[in-house]
Amino acid sequence: MNNRELVVEVAKACDDKRAENIIALNMQGISLIADYFVICHGNSDKQVQAIAREVKERAEKLGYTIKRMEGFNEARWILVDLEDIVVHIFHRDERIYYNLERLWGDAPTEDIQSELLS
Repeated sequence: MNNRELVVEVAKACDDKRAENIIALNMQGISLIADYFVICHGNSDKQVQAIAREVKERAEKLGYTIKRMEGFNEARWILVDLEDIVVHIFHRDERIYYNLERLWGDAPTEDIQSELLS
């Protein structure tokens, strides 16, 4: 499985827990941190944690190791590090405040919506 395929699987895991406004940014050549960022949000602490758990479980089922997960207990901004892919799961209010999409505005958005519907 290549990184792009894993991005889709991660996005599907987010979608399975009803994450909102799921986007994937292609960070290749822009950031040394990761090749892709997946960004989404939930509307409650419990939903944000459920999304993070689903991402972790899906990645592990596919044979990937979570390098690190930060912010789970606070559930305001959970970062799931899959090495080449970093998943940012926000509580709605924090997503608006931090606005990573604007911060990384030069990163192209991957079209994953059609794959989420299939």
